[in-house]
Amino acid sequence: MKILVVNAGSSSLKYQLLDMQNEQVIAKGNCEKIAISGSFIKYKANGMEKVFEGDLKNHTEALAKVFEILTNKEYGVVGSLAEIEAVGHRVLHGGEIFTDSVLITDEVMQKLEELIPLGPLHMPANISGVKACQEIMPGVPQIAVFDTAFHSRMPKHSFLYGIPYEAYTDWKIRKYGFHGTSHKFVSQECAKLLGRKDAKIITCHLGNGSSISAVENGISIDTTMGLTPLAGVLMGTRSGDIDPSILEAIQDRTGWTLKEITNYLNKKSGLLGVGGISSDMRDNENAMKEGNERAALAYKMLAYQIKKFIGSYVAVMNGVDAVVFTGGIGENDALLRGMVCEGLEYLGIKMDFEKNKNFKRGVISDLTKEGSNCKVYILPTNEELMIARDTLNIVNAK
Repeated sequence: MKILVVNAGSSSLKYQLLDMQNEQVIAKGNCEKIAISGSFIKYKANGMEKVFEGDLKNHTEALAKVFEILTNKEYGVVGSLAEIEAVGHRVLHGGEIFTDSVLITDEVMQKLEELIPLGPLHMPANISGVKACQEIMPGVPQIAVFDTAFHSRMPKHSFLYGIPYEAYTDWKIRKYGFHGTSHKFVSQECAKLLGRKDAKIITCHLGNGSSISAVENGISIDTTMGLTPLAGVLMGTRSGDIDPSILEAIQDRTGWTLKEITNYLNKKSGLLGVGGISSDMRDNENAMKEGNERAALAYKMLAYQIKKFIGSYVAVMNGVDAVVFTGGIGENDALLRGMVCEGLEYLGIKMDFEKNKNFKRGVISDLTKEGSNCKVYILPTNEELMIARDTLNIVNAK
């Protein structure tokens, strides 16, 4: 079965076509600047890369152009749209309504609309992607795969905040967690490596946005992101956890609105705000090596916070069988991984620092030192494949 995976943003759309017989990517790319001047589509297939320029007024036009490219007689990869038997959509928020991936029906679409207040920046775009595919491919199964679903089985004592209980019952304010598709994929792959379904695994998804999860018996029992992706560790431009009274302190000094303060915490903080260089970890590392003290501080703050969460998750799970690094930073930044794992020997986590320095990019790497009670892995994430797997399972179960 050939499955199309769609990840629709407000002005962008990523796509990937997979053949699930062998779980291989047939074609992939992205549409950029949808409804903005200078629109273009990137397309990769059969070792070839192409860029198509032209106006894309909305997501329907963008997907129509993608399907035109995929079926092109010269460089396309399918003879007709009929070969694409299902579409899997990345959807940001399932709230407490959707705790697993689901076949999209009219009723599901109505509930997705109701969830927009929980993800006002992302949900409308996700819904637009679904509607565009429904319009172009009527009758083809559309599956929603939620970023929050993997964390939906967290116990109540883990996901509630220390505010009046009515905030949860009346307004659904609680920890939801994100990056769930990535945490699910790498924890499942790690369990296969360990040969155990009952393993205690800490997954560190580290990129421009970062989150860490404690996974026990295949279930996420805690994670660092909260009601929104702002919570947790320091990120590219996000502050991570802060004292809530900081908002009032900033407002007293600036007169900013709550929206302006939220923007400050989401887009001007993190590595960018502390280091003053860039939101990109590589730029901060280079500046640190050149003696920039602020860049070094931002770098050390992130390593320290990750280490702190790993320690706390070992405590709540009463042990750990594996620590997994994934995401752009987690997979590629040997210095950060080393700083995180240094000093964790008392928890049974022993990294082979030579293996860590000499890792191979893009492949699973075992960084465990001999005698360690806990495995340490680099495990490249593959959210698109996880979405496609869920889509396949739901279609086959119909």
